[in-house]
Amino acid sequence: MAADDEGSRSKRVERLENEGDIAADFLEELLDIADVDGDLDMDVEGNRASVSIVGGDLSMLVGRDGEVLEALQELTRLAVYRETGERSRLMLDVAGFRAQRRAELQQIAADAIATVQASGEPARLVPMSPFERKVVHDAVAAAGLTSESEGQEPERRVVILAD
Repeated sequence: MAADDEGSRSKRVERLENEGDIAADFLEELLDIADVDGDLDMDVEGNRASVSIVGGDLSMLVGRDGEVLEALQELTRLAVYRETGERSRLMLDVAGFRAQRRAELQQIAADAIATVQASGEPARLVPMSPFERKVVHDAVAAAGLTSESEGQEPERRVVILAD
């Protein structure tokens, strides 16, 4: 049975690496068309492929509050879907924007968790993107509390519940 698990894990990693390769090819072509210099780093993190664009001034690929980055990620996922026929959960980062935002969100979550634990009252955070909500939900779960999302996009937010 352990051999089956290992074979399954190996196939999953191979599939995710293929997603990363397809995404990198798409992004390289896009960077060439846009005449933007950037290097691509690919990885597999957990159950998703991850591609990062690093280099000089890439702020135009991030946009205000990551809006351009979100659109690029969706286009990249569509490119992967076109090639594989399977929905991708690929994560794209540009110039470390998501990594930095993840650290900020973890601090926001830690502060809100402390407030909830001290007051016993739920905390409603500001509206966030799906990526941002996931980071907060993960931090809340790691702290042993419960959270849920409420509202409709683009006003969807995380509510941290008092246990």
